[in-house]
Amino acid sequence: MPNAYSRAAKAHHIDENEGIRLQKLLAQAGFGSRRKCEEMITDGRVEIDGELVTELGTRVDPKRQQVRVDGSRVRVDPNHVTLALNKPRRVLSAMDDPKGRYTLADIVGDKYDRIFHMGRLDYESEGLILMTNDGELSQHVMHPKYEVEKTYIATVQGKISGTVCRRLVTTGVQLDDGWIKLDKCAIIDQNRDTTLVKVVLHSGKNRIVRRIFGSIGFPVKRLVRTQIGPIKLGELKSGSYRVLSQAEVRSLSKAVGL
Repeated sequence: MPNAYSRAAKAHHIDENEGIRLQKLLAQAGFGSRRKCEEMITDGRVEIDGELVTELGTRVDPKRQQVRVDGSRVRVDPNHVTLALNKPRRVLSAMDDPKGRYTLADIVGDKYDRIFHMGRLDYESEGLILMTNDGELSQHVMHPKYEVEKTYIATVQGKISGTVCRRLVTTGVQLDDGWIKLDKCAIIDQNRDTTLVKVVLHSGKNRIVRRIFGSIGFPVKRLVRTQIGPIKLGELKSGSYRVLSQAEVRSLSKAVGL
């Protein structure tokens, strides 16, 4: 009696001389050693085209077949790369600028083909920007349906009270384009003139953090984005970038429904 994979393979005309062994594909995707990936298969955690696979030695064509582990899609393409970049102030969130201003392309260079930024930071803001040449991932990250949490550290003019912070989370404020609330707001530090605030929100609207605090009389003096979904800025130096690991790309893909 044919197993689940036999039915899926037959439907896609994959024979023993085609594709790549499933455990090798999983290892290349960063799921661990070949042995660990074999255990994942025999434990019933892997699917091909919606069919559970438990047989070692199974072959798969990642270009034509969809592989999932624990429900999350496995994405393997040697031509795809995803970067985390720490944008300094006065760098344009674009790949070119007719006015000749410094752009993201000046930081990344021409090492990667067709790479593009997923979202923006305004000219004066700093911090994490994600870049990729994976079109499907880019569409999901930027689509309003999959807006992931974004974390910022804001230095604002004036002393904000805990009451104000709570109101931004529970009630929010009304801007020109509608009501908006923060997901989280926490005061980190204060002095006589400024307050350091950590904020988390889903919205990707233009200059949204600056507009929120400006609307209640606390203009933002400095703004740094420290996290997008599961991806953290960490110790990445300003004006530099790093390539995301396969595990990080998987976690980001999962966060945006891939």
